Amino acid sequence: MKGKEWYQADDVAEEYDSKRFSRGGRLIDDREKRAVVEAIGPVEGKDVLEIACGTGRFTAMLAERGANIVGLDISNAMLAQGRAKARRAGVADHIEFLRGDAARLPFPDDHFDAVFAMRFFHLAETPAKFMAEMARVSKHLVFFDTFNRRSTRVVYNWLLPMGSHLYSASQVERLLDDAGLRLVNGEHDFLLPYGFYRKIPNGIAREFRDIDTSLGETAIGDALASVSYWTATVGDGKT
Repeated sequence: MKGKEWYQADDVAEEYDSKRFSRGGRLIDDREKRAVVEAIGPVEGKDVLEIACGTGRFTAMLAERGANIVGLDISNAMLAQGRAKARRAGVADHIEFLRGDAARLPFPDDHFDAVFAMRFFHLAETPAKFMAEMARVSKHLVFFDTFNRRSTRVVYNWLLPMGSHLYSASQVERLLDDAGLRLVNGEHDFLLPYGFYRKIPNGIAREFRDIDTSLGETAIGDALASVSYWTATVGDGKT
């Protein structure tokens, strides 16, 4: 089972957080949340859209920080998990969850202050369409991550059930340019792939993470990082 079919399965949604963000996966969760917060900045009173919101890890976090947030996903099972998480966090009244297609977003132009997508583009069948839609509905900021072609992810990718798409930096730059977006910042991380961290206890994972981070700060880090976080702004004069 690959792609959309795998992602929308009920059992995948039910086990998604526990399989990916327990044990050493907590380090991944922390890093991804920090990346989102740093990219978007203060969100109180801002209108924010999350594409492929999944189980609502980021929607709930940003709602707690005062955002007016919409979480869109193609999977009803994932959305159910997101709604439950929002209720537990006490922010259900501040999030609107919608089922929809990221290639045809049901919003007018310039509708959101920021639009972001995490863990999305590796499954994207038509990345140019998705990027164009994110740019269309954003007044200013677009943020997303990619799994990288020149990394240990290449080996790990063979084992994945969904057939992840890996990107080079030049591919990302072309996607941004074609969508009328201007790259502001790119951060590169995790020389060791996510799957490695998920397999080991958190305490041991922290030791490897310290080594990983140290190597990531060298010249080899950017070249071989398995994950990149990209921040872009709309480049046609919108503010």
